[in-house]
Amino acid sequence: MDEEYDVIVLGTGLTECILSGLLSVEGKKVLHMDRNDYYGGDSASLNLTQLYRKFRPDQAPPAELGRDRDYAIDLIPKFIIASGELTKILVHTNVTRYLEFKQIAGSFVYRDGRISKVPSTEMEAVKSPLMGLFEKRRAKQFFEFLQNWKDDDPATHQGRNLDTEPMESIYAYFKLEPGTQDFIGHAMALYLDDDYKKKPARQTYNRIILYTSSMARWGKSPYLYPLYGLGELPQAFARLSAIYGGTYMLDKKVDEIVLDSQGKFVGVRSGDETVKAKQVIGDPSYFGAGATGAGAGKMRVVEEHKVVRAICILKHPIPGTDDSDSAQIIIPQNQVGRRNDIYIAMVSSTHNVCSKDIYVAIVSTIIETDKPELEIRPGLELLGPIHEKFVSISPLFTPTSSGKEDNIFITRSYDATSHFETVVEDVQDVWKRVMGSDLVLKEREIEPTE
Repeated sequence: MDEEYDVIVLGTGLTECILSGLLSVEGKKVLHMDRNDYYGGDSASLNLTQLYRKFRPDQAPPAELGRDRDYAIDLIPKFIIASGELTKILVHTNVTRYLEFKQIAGSFVYRDGRISKVPSTEMEAVKSPLMGLFEKRRAKQFFEFLQNWKDDDPATHQGRNLDTEPMESIYAYFKLEPGTQDFIGHAMALYLDDDYKKKPARQTYNRIILYTSSMARWGKSPYLYPLYGLGELPQAFARLSAIYGGTYMLDKKVDEIVLDSQGKFVGVRSGDETVKAKQVIGDPSYFGAGATGAGAGKMRVVEEHKVVRAICILKHPIPGTDDSDSAQIIIPQNQVGRRNDIYIAMVSSTHNVCSKDIYVAIVSTIIETDKPELEIRPGLELLGPIHEKFVSISPLFTPTSSGKEDNIFITRSYDATSHFETVVEDVQDVWKRVMGSDLVLKEREIEPTE
């Protein structure tokens, strides 16, 4: 391998595949390698055989679950927010031509021991059990305030300042109850914990507007999901990269990250071949999170948290969701005495990810104790009888340096959120570190057909 690349990308998780696609479009010469023989890395979708091989190597999948090829079970559950950043990237790159999407039927929140739908229309809001009559009036004033806000028109500000005032004081101004704050902050603004209340309200405002505009675009819920599972997303970006000259090598082990005498990246060794490049981008598992080789000695990644996820196969929809074929349920931390929220994502045969009359629900949260499975019990209890359950614990790694000194740019692990906004933030962050400038997407109007 004598040719030199601009960038070598290690791992085919969604973050890495989006970056290799965008860099190829930008005219960079990209080589993409993965030690696995399938796309998706940690964000892959597995068939039944692969699922059992991963979690229960000594057991074959039971015949009653149906055909192997009907399954594409996500290891990491996430939904796409209709007006969010990932949608903009999909449309900008025209990757939508390789994918088909279906809407998630409902977004729900857990409150006072029961599941309630996050209202998607004025009518649903009026009927919603989430709030009493007077609280509904206050919430209506709060949402009208957000919808009418114009930066350049002080008459719409009601004396508030989103850039300096913390979110908790905006809530206080509208006299919103703690339970209402829970569902706004966690089920709409999609925060993992309550730290956001102490920060300027601007970001929360942006997040709520994103949620409500996504809801307005599609009705029922603000979320979309690709048919045949999330593993389709990295493959679509891999195709994009290939169209623009990117080279892919699956099932290629990485034995060493090769550095020069100054400790800067020069190449990647696989067996007795070394391929050279100016920069490398990769997921944490290639750099210190179980990595080997000379380039792995330095602590390049640090473990921030661990996430527990339970993949549950059900033979019925989740009770309390109006027999929805798919749903997101958020259990705000305050409701169950935790610091972090618990997320439930459910999909079904409607999304071509499992056999007919089967439902796949994944419960996840950030671990806070030494009994992770007990921590997700409030989520598991909402599912009704569980036919099969596969529990995993994954460390959440973040890079310790920007990569500018040694040309080694490391992505973050996938967090416990049930949407892709944090993944796109990581893409934008790595892009800026690699390219030295912000990722700018050309605006294109999104057609409903897309």
